Amino acid sequence: MANGALTTPNSNGDADVAESLIEFPDNRLLIDLCGPYDANLATIEDRLPVQIMHRGNQLAVIGEEAPRREAVEVLQSLYQRLESGKTLETGDVDASLRMTPAPPEQPALFKGGDLSLPVEIKTRKKLIEPRTDAQKAYVQSLFDKELAFGIGPAGTGKTYLAVAVGVNMFINGKVDKIILSRPAVEAGEKLGYLPGDMKDKVDPYMQPLYDALNDFLPGKQLARMMEEKIIEIAPLAFMRGRTLSNAFVVLDEAQNATTMQMKMFLTRLGENSRMVITGDRTQIDLPRGVNSGLWDAERLLKSIPKISFNYFTSKDVVRHPLVAAIIEAYEADEGK
Repeated sequence: MANGALTTPNSNGDADVAESLIEFPDNRLLIDLCGPYDANLATIEDRLPVQIMHRGNQLAVIGEEAPRREAVEVLQSLYQRLESGKTLETGDVDASLRMTPAPPEQPALFKGGDLSLPVEIKTRKKLIEPRTDAQKAYVQSLFDKELAFGIGPAGTGKTYLAVAVGVNMFINGKVDKIILSRPAVEAGEKLGYLPGDMKDKVDPYMQPLYDALNDFLPGKQLARMMEEKIIEIAPLAFMRGRTLSNAFVVLDEAQNATTMQMKMFLTRLGENSRMVITGDRTQIDLPRGVNSGLWDAERLLKSIPKISFNYFTSKDVVRHPLVAAIIEAYEADEGK
């Protein structure tokens, strides 16, 4: 574990600017902490008004008190991550900068609602960790509530995290099956006649769900589970008439469900099931004059305590940084 930071006044005489010195006992982990060509340190410097100097097995953080203290906390938390045997990627540095620092205790594996603890989702292929406070609250609600909504722009992890939680709950025997659905609505362009059987026709709409599952389950296991109908991926229209019991159910792109479709889907909820509705209210592809079922569900159900509504903004985008900038630009234009 990194030694506590020693703070000394900066030589330039500025009372607000000082230097915090952190010592790291394992130089190999320190190299990983700094990243290739000190890229991780550069990321922190880019986000916080501090300068970070690498001196042997120490890092010196120079700046005013508040950002300097935040940078020290980020560096120490990332080093603790490496000490625990985890890898350190660019996204992990970004996540540590975004999120409120958590105490170095055991991860909260969904045994309660303590969001001060780190949160992890174990799947067959990888360990998933929320990278923003909104994502952490969302994941917790997926485990705590029978019905949860995730509403926000693209790239905020709404569907990805929901599928990860579904896989986790299946692995731990909480549910018997996973059902993933989407409205088969064209995104502003006519695709024309699609050849093949029904699966061939709807698979292009469902591809993002396949992509998420492939991240969490080995290929052969995923193929077997789909063959045995333990995992189902189907258009929203195929849900009519079913009662979905002992299942983890996700409706993705819910902004493209009509009011009647949304009502139909929500009333499929059966015993011992969890249901997640995800959508982006700015990307409605329904014909002009057709109301979005997501809007109506939010309006009608928000007062029900047992239903969780979780909201994301461009600050929660965990894709390429340009994605957040693009979303903010469009939001600013719409606000004019």
